[in-house]
Amino acid sequence: MTIRHHLPARLIRAYAAGSLPKSFATVVAAHISLCDECRAQLAAEEFAAGAVLDSLPPLYEPGDERLREALLARLDGAPHLPDEAPPAPMGIFPGPVVQALGGRPPRWRRLGGGIRQEILARDARGSVRLLHIPPGTAVPEHSHSGLELTLVLAGSFGDATGHYGAGDVEVADEGLAHAPVAGPGAPCICLAATDAPLRFRPLIPRLLQPLMRI
Repeated sequence: MTIRHHLPARLIRAYAAGSLPKSFATVVAAHISLCDECRAQLAAEEFAAGAVLDSLPPLYEPGDERLREALLARLDGAPHLPDEAPPAPMGIFPGPVVQALGGRPPRWRRLGGGIRQEILARDARGSVRLLHIPPGTAVPEHSHSGLELTLVLAGSFGDATGHYGAGDVEVADEGLAHAPVAGPGAPCICLAATDAPLRFRPLIPRLLQPLMRI
């Protein structure tokens, strides 16, 4: 797998800090599981964060046993989170996607034009979904009200910004209007996350948008 389109450093940094919404974190985790370069960047960010923490003053002064005991008591009372191995890949789906699917195959729903989707998670901060786009099919032209991350898991797509194959991630924001077209030969299966509704230009997709929840 040759990956040409990577995650921006700011997203890897936010992922390392745990500040990304769940929808974006799922896409970032899936890409990092496939990409040696971005995985190395994540390790560097985590190392830098650890160095900063090591440079901070201690939480309590030596000899302040009351504060120390209170801190240990809080730690003892915290819920224990068991160590779990990351889910194994399942076909074209990397571990983070398998986890989002609950270990089962996708349950596709038709959107029209042969395009299908399954919404994996949706809350006030955004949504993440799988999309299945037949070869040569164009997604209706749209712009963005916020950020959209699209990770290709199989097949490919292209738009004005370039060509995206398996493992590539496209980062689209308010400045991009596009109509991605699935490449020839095989369906484009991708993982897409948004933090705001898309802005479709054609009338029919705009009318159907509440049903599509995208």
